[in-house]
Amino acid sequence: MIELPVDHGSLEHLLPVSWKTQITAWLAEDTPSFDVGGFVVGDHPRTATLWGKSAGILAGVPFFDEVFAQCGCTVDWHVREGSHIESHSGSKTALATVSGPARGLLEGERVALNILARCSGIATMSRRLLVNLRSAGYKGTLAGTRKTTPGFRLVEKYGMLVGGADTHRMDLSTMTMLKDNHVWSRGSITQAVKAAKAAGGFSLKVEVEVQSEEEADEAIAAGADVIMLDNFTGEGVKVTSRSLKEKWKGKREFLLEVSGGLTEDNAESYICNGAALPPQLEENHATDWLTRLADIDILSTSSIHQGVRHVDVSLKINVEKGDASS
Repeated sequence: MIELPVDHGSLEHLLPVSWKTQITAWLAEDTPSFDVGGFVVGDHPRTATLWGKSAGILAGVPFFDEVFAQCGCTVDWHVREGSHIESHSGSKTALATVSGPARGLLEGERVALNILARCSGIATMSRRLLVNLRSAGYKGTLAGTRKTTPGFRLVEKYGMLVGGADTHRMDLSTMTMLKDNHVWSRGSITQAVKAAKAAGGFSLKVEVEVQSEEEADEAIAAGADVIMLDNFTGEGVKVTSRSLKEKWKGKREFLLEVSGGLTEDNAESYICNGAALPPQLEENHATDWLTRLADIDILSTSSIHQGVRHVDVSLKINVEKGDASS
């Protein structure tokens, strides 16, 4: 069984105090002035059913709830966030019932559905890749990246968490990542790491993106906390990770991350457990020792949140017997 963040409590408790203002802004974008459709339906109390129309992982519940709260409606969920939405041969699943004035239901409909569909799609892809990696024997961390949609990062990172992926760094202030442009601008990896450590202090980790084992050695020697092997081949990762961990064992503590071009189709090729190592590296070594020594700590990818397919959801007002519209 895979341990997930959502198993430890409500992920809504992670959200900052300011998050609800984003919902207000999104509603204002969708209704900047008069709502003639809302005038047509009025304030008659209605209920609507939220339908899941494609398979996936449900994510984005707090955002969906807040949209309708600001529209004067309430939501009663029939399934738990993080659970799998079933879909068989075109069938649909009742996920929640939304109650409130008709105009409130329709005012919040599109904003709420857009958020839920996108967030659930990211959670679905995150969970799928995580399951694949765990099934292949990977015990490290699957993480997203900062290549998120401006203004929508909170929702996208939330979806990663619901799916079971790590959010990596949330922004430029949560971890210092020194990429090639930082190094070139500063002059060397060593100078860049020293400057970052001096300004960031003991509480801020420093990660360095490297293109070769030599650059990795320089970053480790300079005191980097995380080494990112960027755009290495699967075979190159296996050789380099074993060499670095063997070379620096007992001298420096660091994490190894692999990033660059990882997708659902090729991520498993970067797993460095003992069975996956080249035969020449297994000679005269115990497999369990090699597994501990050579495995990658973090696999990071934007493929779990960029260009992912949305989960199909819809909201339909329930027509009761005796309604004039029936």
